[in-house]
Amino acid sequence: MAKLGDWIQPHKHGIYVAPADVWVDPSEPEARALVTHGHADHARGGHGTVWATPETLAIMEARYGPQTGIAVGYGETIRLGEVDVSFVPAGHVLGSAQIVLDYRGERVVVSGDYKRRADPTCAPFEPVKCDVFVTEATFALPVFRHPETGDEIDKLIARLHANPTRCVLVGAYALGKAQRVIAELRVRGHEAPIYLHGALARLCTLYEELGVDLGELRMVADTPKAEIAGHVVMCPPGALNDRWSRRLPEPITAMASGWMRVRQRARQKNVELPLILSDHADWDELTQTLTEIAPREVWVTHGREEALVHWCETRQMKARALALVGFEDEDD
Repeated sequence: MAKLGDWIQPHKHGIYVAPADVWVDPSEPEARALVTHGHADHARGGHGTVWATPETLAIMEARYGPQTGIAVGYGETIRLGEVDVSFVPAGHVLGSAQIVLDYRGERVVVSGDYKRRADPTCAPFEPVKCDVFVTEATFALPVFRHPETGDEIDKLIARLHANPTRCVLVGAYALGKAQRVIAELRVRGHEAPIYLHGALARLCTLYEELGVDLGELRMVADTPKAEIAGHVVMCPPGALNDRWSRRLPEPITAMASGWMRVRQRARQKNVELPLILSDHADWDELTQTLTEIAPREVWVTHGREEALVHWCETRQMKARALALVGFEDEDD
């Protein structure tokens, strides 16, 4: 008797869908690839044909150069070999998708990365009933319970207003997190110009071209130091304590990341204002999602797999950990 999902083959560098002859998020170049989203631990250059959402293909072209890409919109179904493939919003970053695979009466959903919080820069996660759910586990420990997004943004605004002669320098990853922080500031009524490190400009421009309104953005390089006082400045995490930051007016260093829940990480990066803002589901959201979807099996990858597998087993939900490589925290 065939095992559930035996047509899906996990390998260290990705998941191979045999009856479609295609890989999901391979970390090595492959002839045919389905890509969940544009972060470097899921997308890369060098593939033959890539199927992804239009936004993910645009992000991949901006980051890795021209792609032989076939755009698949949310809700659209394509046929690859004997498998029906569709893309459903994952709520992670702009264009992120769960990949739904239907074959001979079985449904496997590969979630990629996902979150359940509202995000003004991307479509919200949509739960899909399935037989096998392949879930991430980045924050799959009970200690990780993210606070309300608005409360974290309010902390940032309050620190800014309390220090009008200084600026708040926020470290955030270039794809997804930087644009989300900007958009969340706008949602909370912060209409002032926001200043950018040059490394963030290209993807912020792309987001706006794809319909995400980020308000007025200015480049630090084009602005006198005195004009930046009293404003928010965005930069990649690596620039927080770099020589570049010396051009700013007494910056208050902040970092937007789910890992800011871990105080040692904040101290290691000399972060004065940790902002717990993640683009991944926390422990409660992961377990809520599994309860809601109620798959026959859960396959767990890239993160704290053991804790989530144990949670499933204590609830008579069959689960296994997948030993995939190359999945890290570019997008935390």
